[in-house]
Amino acid sequence: MPILRNEIGDVLRDARLLQGKTLRDISSGARVSLGYLSEVERGQKEASSELLASICDALDVPMSAILSEVSDRFETAESLADAALMPSIPDTVPELLSSMHAR
Repeated sequence: MPILRNEIGDVLRDARLLQGKTLRDISSGARVSLGYLSEVERGQKEASSELLASICDALDVPMSAILSEVSDRFETAESLADAALMPSIPDTVPELLSSMHAR
């Protein structure tokens, strides 16, 4: 299961890179240190709702768009987790087989 701060950071970074902006561009616009913004993008710091709003303003992207993308990523991860990619292999020998081998 993904971690919320990692997904938010990835989506913010993707939005910034799509616009061709640097960390410095966004950090000055959001009034947050470049180092802290970098940690948010890397999922090392949890962004408060106020900070997230400032970053979204600096990116000129609605917060709802960022959160919607994060939600879509979680939905994808959840659907992959629900799908059995490989059949489960029992970690024990069924009783019938073990009793046959005991003879």
